[in-house]
Amino acid sequence: MEIFDHIAISSRIRLARNVRGIKFFAKLDSDSAEEIIIQVKGVLERFDLFNFMRLRNLSLNECHALFEQHLISREVIANKDISSVAISEDGNVIIMMNEEDHIREQCIEKGFNLLKPYKRLKKIDEDIIKNLDIAFDERWGFITASPSNLGSGMRASVMLFLPAMERAGKINNLFDEMGRLGLTIRGIYGEGSRAIGSYYQISNQNSLGKSEEEIIDEVSEQIYEICKEEAKLRSEYMLSDRAAIHDEALRAYGLLTNCYQLEEEEMMTLLSQVYFGASLGFLEILDEEKFQKLYHEGGSANLKEIFGFSGEKKENIVRAEYISNKVLSLVRRR
Repeated sequence: MEIFDHIAISSRIRLARNVRGIKFFAKLDSDSAEEIIIQVKGVLERFDLFNFMRLRNLSLNECHALFEQHLISREVIANKDISSVAISEDGNVIIMMNEEDHIREQCIEKGFNLLKPYKRLKKIDEDIIKNLDIAFDERWGFITASPSNLGSGMRASVMLFLPAMERAGKINNLFDEMGRLGLTIRGIYGEGSRAIGSYYQISNQNSLGKSEEEIIDEVSEQIYEICKEEAKLRSEYMLSDRAAIHDEALRAYGLLTNCYQLEEEEMMTLLSQVYFGASLGFLEILDEEKFQKLYHEGGSANLKEIFGFSGEKKENIVRAEYISNKVLSLVRRR
């Protein structure tokens, strides 16, 4: 088994770009916003098929459902009257227009491999730079809305699943260590979110003065060390606390498959306990990708899109039945 299996869940590259001479989001007028959308759309039409959406044509719940799927940000929802998003056919490449920056390009791939999304996104970025007058300064690099994105405008991040480090009480130390090294830790929904279900995003804090390759190397080096520590702790717990973790995983499986009501945060915690148990061999997950999707499929907005209901109590009942059926089809007891 690879050291990164069941630890490094996904890798993401995000690039921030702005059009020269156009004001940032706080003072962005609708005509300028429309021009940005038209120009970016023209570039993307030269690449793979993209699903292009203007957020003003979506309901607020549809927007929140995309957010739960990690496809758009809070900022682009806040600007929904003038913002748009283009999503590749496989859902891995997302281009947001008129977010905090005029253009936010991102690519997400499974597992731990920051070079793969970087290489895919770089082709699109080069075409955007070639065809749009992107703001760039010889000293400061790409000009961005936030000073932390000056330079290459890149954020390289990896989503990690760290239940053993949580159990060992090492997360606060990890926050301190990453801060000292110029990295930052966020929760499952990125900036401003807290960790739920033992998921953490780790990325570079700044990009000024560093090449894109240097950022990828620095982040990758630390991710490798974190994965080694998590794997080591899991092995230690298998020796010292095997029965307790086995029991916790089976109890979580039992609750998910037998409850009548299920709140969203409880769902995420229980799914993570099942996933941890599966990573240690106590349960078997038949389809890893489908299991990971349960975290957002059970989200409030996505459930409403699937079933159409109102009321928190009804939501918890619907979630319980939906997640129960999914877990029964995706997870087996060993």
